[in-house]
Parts: sequence; C-alpha cells; structure tokens
Amino acid sequence: MEMSRIWQWLNILVCVLLFVKAEGSGFVPITILEDAESKGAVCLDGSPPAYHFDKGSGEGVNSWIVHLEGGGWCNDVTDCLSRKDTRLGSSKQMDSQVGFYGILNNEQDYNPDFYNWNRIKIRYCDGSSFTGEVEEVDPTNNLHFRGARIFEAVIKDLLAKGMENAENAILSGCSAGGLAAILNCDRFKSMIPSGARVKCVPDAGYFIDAQDVSGTKYIENYYNKVVETHGSAKYLPESCISKYGAGLCFFPQYVVQDIDTPIFVVNAAYDSWQIRNILIPGAADPHGSWQNCRDDISNCTPDQLDAVQGFREEFIKALSGVEKSPSKGMFIDSCYIHCQTEMQESWFKTDAPQLANTTIAKAVGDWFYERKSFQEIDCAFPCNPTCGKPVLNVKAHPEI
Repeated sequence: MEMSRIWQWLNILVCVLLFVKAEGSGFVPITILEDAESKGAVCLDGSPPAYHFDKGSGEGVNSWIVHLEGGGWCNDVTDCLSRKDTRLGSSKQMDSQVGFYGILNNEQDYNPDFYNWNRIKIRYCDGSSFTGEVEEVDPTNNLHFRGARIFEAVIKDLLAKGMENAENAILSGCSAGGLAAILNCDRFKSMIPSGARVKCVPDAGYFIDAQDVSGTKYIENYYNKVVETHGSAKYLPESCISKYGAGLCFFPQYVVQDIDTPIFVVNAAYDSWQIRNILIPGAADPHGSWQNCRDDISNCTPDQLDAVQGFREEFIKALSGVEKSPSKGMFIDSCYIHCQTEMQESWFKTDAPQLANTTIAKAVGDWFYERKSFQEIDCAFPCNPTCGKPVLNVKAHPEI
C-alpha cells in the first residue's frame, strides 16, 4: 500500500514537471544587485534590489524585454512598514527563482515574437511603482523611499550586460508594474542607445481616477499620499504637474499624453482589481452588500451591474489620450481579470482572450514590429465568449 502511494505521487510529480516544461521557460534564478546599495538604490528595508534574467539567443540576442513586477503601493509610514519585511519590501524575502511565462516565455509556440529575446523581470520592493526619491531615512523606522534609484541601477546593470547593444527594447509590467512602465517609459527610452526601437507595454496598469460606489474618490486620495510619502513628483512629467498637480499625474489618463515613447495598453475594461479597489473598496461597502459582485461581476444585481457598466464607460473615456495617438495601441477586452501578459492562458494559447480574432500576443507583436496597428475596445460585458473563466489573482496583487 505504501509503495503504491509513493508511485502515485511520483506519477503526479512527473506530470507536473512535464506540464511546466511544455509551457516554456520554467524557473529563472534571482540576481541580487549588491552594488546598488552604495548608490542608495535599495528596497524599503534597505536591502539591495533584485531581478531575474533569462538570456536571449539567435536573432533575439540584441532584443530586450524588461518586465516590472507588480504588487500595489504603500501610502504612508504605517502602510510601508507593513510590507517592509515581505517580498514587496525586501529582497531578503524574495523567492530565489521565478517562473517565466506569457510575454517572458522562451518557447516560440507560446511567445512567437519575443521568445528568443533577453527577458528580465525586475522585482518590486519600493511601493511607489519605481518613482520614489527621498534622500533622508528616518532612523525610527529605517524606511527607504528609493524606487526611482532602483529602476536606474538595474537598467544600468543591464546595459553593462549587453543592453548597450540593444536593437529592440520593450518596457513592460503588470499592475503597479504596468503603471511603472507608463511612468518610466520615456526615462527608459532615454537610457537605451539611440537608434534602437523602444516601446512600452503596460498591462493592467491603466488605473483611472473615478468615484467609488459611495461617491468618494478613494483612489485619488490614496495616490496623493503615495506621491507625497515617496517624493514621486521628481519623476513625474513637469508638463503634467503644471496642469494637474503631482497626485493626479500618478494616473495614466493625465500623464499619457505627455509621454513621447510609443505605448501599447493591455487592460480589461472590467479590471478585477480596479472594480474591487477603485469602484468598490472595502471602505465604501461596510456591510458587504457588494461582496458577491466584487468576487464575480456575473453575480451583480441589475443595479450593481449598472454601476459596473458606468465604470467601464469612465475607463473608456480615460483612454482618450491613447486613442488619439497613431503611435499608441491598445487591447481593451471585457474580461473580469487583472494582468494578462504574464499568464500563458491569457497571453497566447488557443483559448486565450481575443479581440478582432486576435490574441494579445499577436496584437502586441504586430504593433511592435509595425506590421499592423491595433486599437481595439471590446463590447460590454458579457459579450466576449473568449474571456472564459475569470482569474482574479488577488493574492499576488493585494488590495488597498
């Protein structure tokens, strides 16, 4: 009996390993950038930043994808202390290896345009979407607000490892990393050698300035505090700040028209994180009457669904700065999901979400290589049968 159980577990293990291999890259080891400490480019707890690097090959040896990890933000000392001793605040707590899938996959069958590129995932440990810049460190809490320095230190390290010869480069990211890909897009291009084709692909990072169901602008107040706590104004476009103020310039809808580098926005119009945290944050629903709707919008009452559809309309209006630019692209589906480029199921598979009979991977590849422009906004929920089962992934992208 005992031997039979052992064989069962071995068979399960083999199946899992075969599945991981079939999906592509598997696991990529961590690189701790120890030298960054001397430059003050450190995580919230003062530990050095980190990234994962899977080298390119063949025709992709001079092409680079730099992908920024997500994970929300912290907006005051108490909030930042709560993540200081987690992987979102310290490289000491990060996994030694991570899986590369979706846009980071190294198999042509699963990532046809970028599989042989140099692919990097920068770990997120500053809580400001890589925009923080505060020199002083309060000895009572030892918090370091240095997200902008982390970004610069890692990019310079990659330049020394071959990116100085880049012919193609993409800055991408998911969630707070997607927002970082927008806010740091022009900065990234300025660091890449002139003559390279450089573009940005933010995923689930187009957070909008909208009221919640109680009529309060919870997210606007939250972002104001993030910018103030981290000193982020130094790394936001002055042209935007002069019109709207630094807090609003943390929102893509106000800053995107001031970004010169081509951008392709991947986002769900019903982004599950935004529905849960911008439209229906916990503070706006003290009695939990929206809980079923927050979990899955197919469970919303008719009145609740009207509010959700109103959020979609606000989201589409916020895209005007993207829609009016010929150098920008977008894939805005109607799935109830958050982050789609780093999951194989939504990036490129036979049952992946589609717009205009096109997957996200195909749309991004066509746009990047200028084979075809792509600006598509899906019809209203629940019209798109390719959305399939929703993937909320709330644990990976914490609520605020």
